[in-house]
Amino acid sequence: MKHRLQGMGMTSRRTRDRMVSRLRQQGISDPKVLAVMADIPRHVFVDEALESRAYEDTALPIGHNQTISQPYIVAKMTELLLEKRSLGRVLEIGTGCGYQTAILARLAEQVYTVERIAPLMKKARDLLWELDIKTVGFKHSDGGWGWPEHAPYDSILAAAAPAEIPEALLQQMAVGAVMVIPVGREGMQELHRVTRAEDGFIDEVIERVTFVPFLSGVSQ
Repeated sequence: MKHRLQGMGMTSRRTRDRMVSRLRQQGISDPKVLAVMADIPRHVFVDEALESRAYEDTALPIGHNQTISQPYIVAKMTELLLEKRSLGRVLEIGTGCGYQTAILARLAEQVYTVERIAPLMKKARDLLWELDIKTVGFKHSDGGWGWPEHAPYDSILAAAAPAEIPEALLQQMAVGAVMVIPVGREGMQELHRVTRAEDGFIDEVIERVTFVPFLSGVSQ
């Protein structure tokens, strides 16, 4: 993988800069989010055959019927989570290829990420280690359960869409915590930002989105 980190060189940097310019045009304005999107090499998170498309604003397959989210969605969800606050301790549901994990890890105190597909989790863990991102804990588990051993969390981000927000995730939020999660069935999904207040939860609907469905159980 090291040759892929070095291989695209200045070409990779230029394409990342173009991606960041496009994100600005799409309304992403948080300088911390834009800086980390410019810094993380997205091309190493996709198969080499798709490397030339890594910085396009599109989702790409990563195997096992999963995708890496388009750059705009990664940036938008991160910005919604970060707005006017610190990420603190983050729970991520759906590690996937590890790209969103890497973005969060550069902005958070600690990330705990859960993935139900074992080969994806192992590949992401190895890749983040090579990128010298070591403030991430990994767990092979059903995302609907969260990771209660490390709760409560200051931030939760989900990269798959449940029909309804799992109660277990709500209960693992600290007071003042924010969760960004797509909700709904295929073709009818909306991105939600949920804030835990002293006396309950504030649920904001942000925009229409398309994500892989939230599945139960684990896969070896």
